[in-house]
Amino acid sequence: MLKRLSFSILLLLFTITLATNQLTDNLLKEYKGSFLYFWEQANTNKDSLGYGLVRDRYPGSPGIASIASTGFGLTAIVIGVEEGWITKEEGLQRVLGTLNTLLKLDNFHGFFYHFLDINTGKRAWNSEVSTIDTGILMCGVLTAGKYFGGQAWEKAKQLYERINWNKMIHPTKNYFFMAYTPERGFEGYWDFYAEQLMLYILGAGTPVEKYRIDQNVYYAFRRSYGSYKSENFIHSWFGSLFTYQYSHAWIDFRNWYDKFGVNWFQNSVAASLANYNFCMDNKDKFKSFTIGWGITACDTPKGYNGLLGAPPSGNNNTAHQVDGTIAPSGALGSIVFTPKESLWALENYYKMPSLVGKYGLKDSFNLDLNWYASDYIGIDKGITLLMIANYKNELIWRIFMDIPYVRNGLNNLGFVYKK
Repeated sequence: MLKRLSFSILLLLFTITLATNQLTDNLLKEYKGSFLYFWEQANTNKDSLGYGLVRDRYPGSPGIASIASTGFGLTAIVIGVEEGWITKEEGLQRVLGTLNTLLKLDNFHGFFYHFLDINTGKRAWNSEVSTIDTGILMCGVLTAGKYFGGQAWEKAKQLYERINWNKMIHPTKNYFFMAYTPERGFEGYWDFYAEQLMLYILGAGTPVEKYRIDQNVYYAFRRSYGSYKSENFIHSWFGSLFTYQYSHAWIDFRNWYDKFGVNWFQNSVAASLANYNFCMDNKDKFKSFTIGWGITACDTPKGYNGLLGAPPSGNNNTAHQVDGTIAPSGALGSIVFTPKESLWALENYYKMPSLVGKYGLKDSFNLDLNWYASDYIGIDKGITLLMIANYKNELIWRIFMDIPYVRNGLNNLGFVYKK
């Protein structure tokens, strides 16, 4: 009882803090720079079949968009309007054009291919139809639709309500499939906790009954507990920090508890602290950890690595990889969970000229190898942007949680709201 009461007090303090935060100069630079990535690296050719699609990365992989970047980009437009960086008319024009593009793209029962040619909107790299990336896209679609209303909301509803979520559910295991391709069929499934929480809320909230998932799908995936100098929490397989962040960019879980009594916000606080503590304990091994923290999927000196993370991980804490590379989005994507620790890292990052460019902090760095990433990655700039917005004034949370689909999804899954 005392522990629950203490956490309730903590949540209240978080709520008060988040509602009144002022941004430091460097945090404002990162905030606006991250927005500009999505505004400038979108297809702005109104005659193009790919209008509004956002590049997966920049300056690398020219001509390739990702639906996840586009989902973050639609949300970024809302932030840009609210901050006065673009006009509402400019934002609405971009949103309507992007939604029109999405309505015409190839899809599989409403799910989209992960990577697209930014000019034609066609499937790129023989990529997969992705459940999680479609989920991220839909979060952006619904956020922009709700904010602008009118035609934008009607088009957003059309995109969301046509998704048959049950088409991507394993028939016997009750797991979401990760992917589908015409060549190989269904591949992988979400059997372990990770960034996929949004899928359950979206899949349970649809008003189309035959498309709506059963709540058993949400309660089927494995929940493994562990800790690293933090409270016990449900960890992801690789312990990569983004897995504890992405769904929280839109969904405000602070006062919501599922039927198991899990509060996912508290879970991400503990996971972020575990990642921070691990980095602090390994400063003697990796120079990057002396000035920052946040081990998460990112570019490394050997290429992109989605296996970077911190313990707890896997079945016995051996699944994660650590090479001394840090992505600024790791700490900044956790700013709503660990504001003090995240701001400390940010101020240090802005002292490194090689890490700062036209869109704020570049993707990653490794001080042991004196290596700095050359690219910005859309999803990393996206989680940074949205979490700063929520840290400042809960902007995206307030809009997204006011969408009836979202509330219905939480209720249909058996979540209970507790002050």
